[in-house]
Amino acid sequence: MKEGREVPPIIRHGALDALKGIRHGFFTRQGGVSNGIYDSLNIGAGSDDEPGKVETNRRRVADALGSDPLVSTPWQIHSPDVVTIDAPLSGERPKSDALVTKTPDVAIGVVTADCGPVLFADPDAGVIGAAHAGWRGAFSGILENTVHAMEALGAERQRIVAILGPSISQPSYEVGPEFVERFLMANEDNHRWFAPSQKTGHALFDLVGFTLNRLAEFGVQAETLGLCTYEDEHRFFSYRRTTHRGEGDYGRQISAIMLAR
Repeated sequence: MKEGREVPPIIRHGALDALKGIRHGFFTRQGGVSNGIYDSLNIGAGSDDEPGKVETNRRRVADALGSDPLVSTPWQIHSPDVVTIDAPLSGERPKSDALVTKTPDVAIGVVTADCGPVLFADPDAGVIGAAHAGWRGAFSGILENTVHAMEALGAERQRIVAILGPSISQPSYEVGPEFVERFLMANEDNHRWFAPSQKTGHALFDLVGFTLNRLAEFGVQAETLGLCTYEDEHRFFSYRRTTHRGEGDYGRQISAIMLAR
């Protein structure tokens, strides 16, 4: 920790924590300097929060990881696109929803507020990845594409550990009939990711189960923290919770990973 900077709390998963040379953290909304609806560790550069406070929050995250400079994050667009980097990002961020690297001391991450943050690591190959997997990204291949990009750097699929961080859980994720139809048209077996809703014609979508299944079917060791962003307001920002309350904006939390020398 650098002198004078508070280090925010970090949630870690044992499967990644046990890997030699890997640092990671699923950060909450706690331990920052933002106020109001952004209270307090808002790292969303796309929010209407004061830019100086967002910058301070991002520096606190970097300090907690032992990263200098800041954690590199893409300009997320709910796509299946992955970018490979060999140095910290500077200037305009690439429009994509995952980053992979094999360069030590380059921290990479994704920002979320209900979508699933997935951190990947193959410590034997020294390759890591971070993916932003909302329903659209998971549906269109962001998870598989992240694995492919890691394999291009020397990773082996059966060695990759993937951990899904805080994301919206099925009881809080109501969707309309068009959403359900899209999934069933792609694969009739997708019906298992939907449960009845109290609202006629709607359903509850299991984003967590869908994400973990996509990873497992692709041959990756996948686990989840089992934490819901919508239900746990004390620790997490949630886009859907904000929408239901009619609030004007929302904060974002970050999940990040780094190869340590």
